[in-house]
Amino acid sequence: MTIDRLTLRRFTAFESLDFRASPGVNVLIGANGTGKTHLMKIAYTACDISKTREKFSEKLSRVFLPSKGHIGRLVRRARGRRKCEVSVHRGDIALNVSFSSLARTADSATVNGKADWSRRPIESVYIPVKEMLANAPGFRSLYAQREIHFEEIYPDILDRAYLPIPRGRRGNNVNNLLETLQNHMEGRVSVRDEAFFLRDRQGFLEFTLLAEGLRKLGLLSVLIRNGSLLEGSVLFWDEPETNLNPELYFPVIQTILKLQRMGVQIFLATHDYVILKEIDLQSTQNDEISFHSLCRGSDDGNITCRTVNNYLDVHRSAIDETFDRLYDEEVKRSMGG
Repeated sequence: MTIDRLTLRRFTAFESLDFRASPGVNVLIGANGTGKTHLMKIAYTACDISKTREKFSEKLSRVFLPSKGHIGRLVRRARGRRKCEVSVHRGDIALNVSFSSLARTADSATVNGKADWSRRPIESVYIPVKEMLANAPGFRSLYAQREIHFEEIYPDILDRAYLPIPRGRRGNNVNNLLETLQNHMEGRVSVRDEAFFLRDRQGFLEFTLLAEGLRKLGLLSVLIRNGSLLEGSVLFWDEPETNLNPELYFPVIQTILKLQRMGVQIFLATHDYVILKEIDLQSTQNDEISFHSLCRGSDDGNITCRTVNNYLDVHRSAIDETFDRLYDEEVKRSMGG
């Protein structure tokens, strides 16, 4: 059962939002500061605690990392005492948390629905903007023993990447995905003493010496190979285009769409026009894709979300306006000013 709805009141940038998700691919677009990453972090936190059985508010605090751990700082800023409420839904099951702007510890938050929520655990993966495999050796043990200022999505992705390969034969769909990614990387990923390498015809190349775009393909192949991305799982990917050569956009979107067809729910935040166009061109009528356009009101600053199922119906965004401006400047220059 996939994540199908998030309702927020006075949480971080949101005054009030009712977000409806597709069971397939959810593409989040909008200007900086409109809450794309926050929506994904909330949903990821809910998925993660369905397996770990941690308290929702405690995991939220470690994922968002408010100053000094004061969870009340996640309440939307305004004068006086305020209370925020967050609910994550899948079908008729809901996980709820609420807390005051004066709350200091996660223990002071009220959490409801955890027992029902945890009866059906959800496998989930959050790929952050910053690539972590090159920095992997020793990071998890350091995070476990010391107070270091990293959001918990970073050690979490390493936990997923280090999982061993499951027993049994892989399906043809998985093998085909891995073959496609390995062809683009011209090798396959291996692990030695917590360090990741790309193994090709010439030997083993350290991830620290590998282009960051190829590391992203490597991470994706690792997660597919070790079973982190199977039917019923959820993938959250924040700005996959970061440090990725545009020629690799095609295999990335191809992989995302194939994962969706295999039953993986996907949340994707992007600022890139080419990523959006690749999704539009590669998708078929049977693919379940929703485009969620987030924007901030000019009068009250409230963030709203408009959802459409067709790329051509997407509300004009900062991405479109930037490309239009560049085109206008090019035309002006070609005509002599």
